[in-house]
Amino acid sequence: MSVAVDHVVHVYPGRPPVVALDDVTVSVPTGRILAVLGQSGSGKTSLLRVIAGFERPQSGRVVLGDQPVSDGQRFVPANKRRVGIVPQEGALFPHLDVAGNVGFGLNHMDRRARRARVGELLDLVGLTGYEHRRPRELSGGQQQRVAVARALAPRPEVVLLDEPFSALDAALRSSIRDEIADLLRDAGATAVIVTHDRAEAMSMADEIAVISHGRLLQTGTPVDLYRRPVDRETAELLGDANVVSGMADGSSVTCPLGRLGLGQQGRGPVEVLVRPEMIVVAGRHPVVDACSSVGAVIVGVRVNGPDLHVQLELEDHSKVSARWSASDLQPVGSTVRISVLGDPWVLQDRAHQPSVVTAEPGPQESGSSASERSTQNWLPSGSASTTQPVPSPR
Repeated sequence: MSVAVDHVVHVYPGRPPVVALDDVTVSVPTGRILAVLGQSGSGKTSLLRVIAGFERPQSGRVVLGDQPVSDGQRFVPANKRRVGIVPQEGALFPHLDVAGNVGFGLNHMDRRARRARVGELLDLVGLTGYEHRRPRELSGGQQQRVAVARALAPRPEVVLLDEPFSALDAALRSSIRDEIADLLRDAGATAVIVTHDRAEAMSMADEIAVISHGRLLQTGTPVDLYRRPVDRETAELLGDANVVSGMADGSSVTCPLGRLGLGQQGRGPVEVLVRPEMIVVAGRHPVVDACSSVGAVIVGVRVNGPDLHVQLELEDHSKVSARWSASDLQPVGSTVRISVLGDPWVLQDRAHQPSVVTAEPGPQESGSSASERSTQNWLPSGSASTTQPVPSPR
């Protein structure tokens, strides 16, 4: 079942009121996984609660499949929406065993059918034989798999996951998120996961929606957003970023890294995105013209597994970071020639008219400041794959 959120505004009362969602529009096709990526207080959990039916927005529409569930006149409560929830830390019932947790929402089924459905789900999540274990007897990863099985047990049309791996250590988080993504796809579920972890969003999702201060900044595939972010904030949320000032003249830009081709047409003063892996040692890459290189001094090196994060000082004393293999390592203080592999991307300034020469939307209006209400539990309180910048509300 597809999910569509259309121009939703949600405000928490207070002095002053808190604008949690500011004209948010996003959709998820049937059977796809959307990651909502944002920092703490960005509005991402509020968006999930609105989809689930735990919050009633002040305006806009929420449509599940072809049924409006919130549109200003009609509001379908959470227990009628056929939506499964995986909250932070799993939130398993400690007094129930694994089978009891997975079968908690299946009281409408007779005992035999319920037992069969629980067995089917435990087989799906790789926990056959764990039926009688208590949550305290499971690892963190196993608890998360039980939480996903419980959410899938009633055959929901949509599964919502709220920072489901935040309590796990880094090594376990990496492996379990891949398992959960596979489980969701195997089940054919439409899923929305909210996270502040860019690696989690990029590895699990078919599409990512970037949210900040209650506004949706951009939606697109992980590759599109990483390569072509709309602005600096989105670029830095998706990965390490060198943002370099320069002067654009059509399809090229002159900047401290030399005269470089652009990924799109630009004119006048611009800021361009150069990812660390785009900066290479001149002459080491066959498709990079060594004549376009510039000098730099290595001022710092940090080892990150097989990669080296290298800090470079350019001739104008500005600094950029590069990601190199160990074979390119040279001592700190060494002078090297560097080139840029690929075309930098021009970033828009949301406070001013963008410098990109395209038919994109005009200047972005500054929005209301927003934050996100802390939600430690899930209790109610009263599709295109192309990259798209999201315009401000009018």
